[in-house]
Amino acid sequence: MRVVRVRTGIVQSPRGGTLRMLYPLFNAGLGGRLGDGRQWLSWIGIDDLVDIYHRGLWDTTLSGPVNAVAPEPVRNIDYTRTLAHVLHRPAVLPVPPLGPLLLLGAQGARELAYASQRVTPARLNHASHRFRHPNLDQTLRHLLGRTTA
Repeated sequence: MRVVRVRTGIVQSPRGGTLRMLYPLFNAGLGGRLGDGRQWLSWIGIDDLVDIYHRGLWDTTLSGPVNAVAPEPVRNIDYTRTLAHVLHRPAVLPVPPLGPLLLLGAQGARELAYASQRVTPARLNHASHRFRHPNLDQTLRHLLGRTTA
């Protein structure tokens, strides 16, 4: 029996996850990097995640562990700059350590906010998977309804 184990990165969606929590802060001009900003963030847009699950169901050549992450992981500082740029807001002050602790709890802060994982979609790349939105700027613009200038 063929089994596909989808290992999901940090999903970008305005209706849930980190983007839903960060959007109001950044939109108000209060967003900033977490910690020193050097931690890696392996992210994926919700549309691409749905495509990967669909492919896992129907592509009989795909099996085993599949990293459901975008092809371009970013550091927290780059994520912060990109989100601020898309929203036309500043992001100069770092987020105080108490912020993620209050929002996510101790374990959530440790495993989500300050964790660092640089994961690539090697199996999907090998299978010539085409991402709808392969880079962060494009993904955030699509999800937040922001067009390019």
